[in-house]
Amino acid sequence: QVQLVESGGGSVQAGGSLRLSCTRSGTTIGPHSMAWFRQVSGKEREGVAAIYAGGTTYYADSVKSRFTISRDNAKNTVYLQMNTLKPEETAMYYCAAVRNADIWYAQASWNYWGQGTQVTVSS
Repeated sequence: QVQLVESGGGSVQAGGSLRLSCTRSGTTIGPHSMAWFRQVSGKEREGVAAIYAGGTTYYADSVKSRFTISRDNAKNTVYLQMNTLKPEETAMYYCAAVRNADIWYAQASWNYWGQGTQVTVSS
């Protein structure tokens, strides 16, 4: 079993920055691929970024050059640095993990999910 706990959400003005953190714990050991998704109420959850166990990273086109995903394996933590935030990026942000990811932007590829952290960007 894997537990994921997100933190770092909050309110920021358009153009501002936030850094989200997700710490993994549990009895399942070994490296995991991890990802960030976001969901606006009433809409589908969408993939934002992923970092595979080997270090390869993936980003949604809409966040490339503004968001950076990274990980600290010693802390079992993945980060999402979000810069130049836009109001339309207001959403609940979720962390996800799996031993070996398939299609990173597909929800079905991920076995474990956190409870989410709210990001609100005001104009």
